[in-house]
Amino acid sequence: MDGIIDLGRLDMDPSRRSVLGVALFSVALTVPDWPDVVGRMEAAQMGVRSRLGMSDVHTVTAMTEQLSSMDDQFGGRTARPLAASFLVNTVAPFLKASGREDVRRAMMSAASDLCYLTGYMAVDEGLHGLAQRYYLKALELAGASEDHLTFCTTLRGMSVQAVDLRQGPVPMRLADAAAASSPQAGPRMRAFLAGQQAHAAAQTGNRRSALMYLQEAEVAMDKAESRGKVFGSYAPASLSYHTSQVRYEMGDVHGAVAAMEESDRLRYGIYRRTRVKERAILAERQLATGHLEAACKTWWLALDDYPLVNSGRIDQRVTDMFRLLAPHLKNHDAQALYQRARDIVRPELIPA
Repeated sequence: MDGIIDLGRLDMDPSRRSVLGVALFSVALTVPDWPDVVGRMEAAQMGVRSRLGMSDVHTVTAMTEQLSSMDDQFGGRTARPLAASFLVNTVAPFLKASGREDVRRAMMSAASDLCYLTGYMAVDEGLHGLAQRYYLKALELAGASEDHLTFCTTLRGMSVQAVDLRQGPVPMRLADAAAASSPQAGPRMRAFLAGQQAHAAAQTGNRRSALMYLQEAEVAMDKAESRGKVFGSYAPASLSYHTSQVRYEMGDVHGAVAAMEESDRLRYGIYRRTRVKERAILAERQLATGHLEAACKTWWLALDDYPLVNSGRIDQRVTDMFRLLAPHLKNHDAQALYQRARDIVRPELIPA
């Protein structure tokens, strides 16, 4: 895997102000040659804007929210090029503009959040080296703006990437660093961080720590839910997903299936990409427990949404589905699913 994370090069203190210069968005921020998609930003792109205002910060924040929603619904391959174009063509000129210190700091914080989101999209595409470069830029900007929330969120995102790639002890070190950088986290944020710590610990075989962190996430989630639901943040569906991952890593496949079914039941419908991915994972685990018909039904549901989602991670799950179904094609359900998949998935994914 290209660009393995070297923790020794990361500054874990988000209050440290790093040096920002004209190379802030350097060639490391590689983007395709996409046209500008934000028509009302011409002045910033041409360097006309000389004074930064809070309205510019609000623009970046609002655009980040829209891009995040697009990513949730349509996948990283659709949303990430748009985010990269916006970063280079609009946000970079904003960062070079003069303004009050508090406004400049707010802009760096907003840019940090967008860099994190863009890195997350790159992970979804399967562009892991590029994702890490976005993540490191997000850490740099979060440190410069003293944005503890984005700093620890980015470290956690790096842990998620590393655990998916099964990078040994790296995911645990990143998850712990994320938790350490947010000592005053509220209950929902604590659940967000502890859930990832649980998954990372389980993957390294540390059963005791995994169960401890999972319980901590459950307690924190109970406290967070009692204070009112927050739509769009770490929610019970996310905790059920982490519970499933922990159980699976510890060898409890039946428990992993039950928890993933609960995650699917609780997941808001707008998170289409996540729903497709988790249904594919659920189907794989249902098949592993010997429930072929249930697995076919779950894969069928995943395929309902598949044509609307452009995601490297989901394409890999589809490739795995074809491979796993191949020995079962004498079964009517498996044969019907296999044929349906051949009719709707991207041609390059269909077995020869």
